[in-house]
Order: sequence, then structure tokens, then C-alpha cells
Amino acid sequence: MEKFSRTLHGYNPKEVNSFLDNIISQVEQIIKASKQKDVYINNLEQQLKELDSLKASIDYYKRMEENLNKTVELAEMTSEQLRLTATKEGELIVENAKRNADRIVNNALLKADDIEREAAMLRRNVNIYKRKLKDNLEQQLEMVNDIEKIDF
Repeated sequence: MEKFSRTLHGYNPKEVNSFLDNIISQVEQIIKASKQKDVYINNLEQQLKELDSLKASIDYYKRMEENLNKTVELAEMTSEQLRLTATKEGELIVENAKRNADRIVNNALLKADDIEREAAMLRRNVNIYKRKLKDNLEQQLEMVNDIEKIDF
């Protein structure tokens, strides 16, 4: 809890303004982080939709394979070669879909890592900026104190 010193007309305005500036800065950082997270979430949701679409494709091809297998059972003597071909084709389709799904997941993980690195870099940059700003303010305060020491 922030405590402010009192002056003749209430709390010290400089302390209150400094506290409010600090709060504003923190809120701006939170808003910025929230917007970044929203973008990140939207990207992940889009990737999830793509994965769902791929899963539906896989389910479709699995159903197709089952139908082909039933057909093969009914016409076993004449369709043995057709069954082998359909099975191989189904496996290739499933394998391709799995590879595509793995690629999409890996891309999502890489993007997540990139976003995490960017967030860390932004935090470091904010800390550096705050440190520089504090140093500048302290230097200016020293200059003011030095001016007060001069006798006129």
C-alpha cells in the first residue's frame, strides 16, 4: 500500500502524480501484454482449426478404407489386388496427414517459442528503459542540488 506524505492542502501532489504515472505505466504494460497474448491465442486457435480440418480428413480416409475393406471381403477373389492398393493408398494418406499435422504442431511450437522470446526481450527492454530513465532523473536531480549549492 502506497503512503503519501501530507501537505497544507492534502497529499503531496508530486508523490501522488509519481504513483499514478507508475500505475499508468504498469497498466499500459499489462494491456500491451494482453494484446500480444490475444494475437498469440488467435494464431493458436487458427492452427487448431487447421488441425481439426486435418483430423476430419483423416477420419474421412479411415471411413473410406473401411468401406474398401468391406468391398474386398465381398469380392475377395476378384478384388485382392484392389484391396492391397487401397490399403497402401489409405496408409499413405494417413501418413501424409500425420506428417502435415506434425509439421503444423511443430510450427505452432516454434511460433510460441518466438513469441515467448520476443516477450522476454520486450521485458528486458522495458527494464533497461526504466533504468536509463531513472539514471537520467537522478542526474538531473543532482544538477538541481548542485545549483542550489551555488551562492548568488
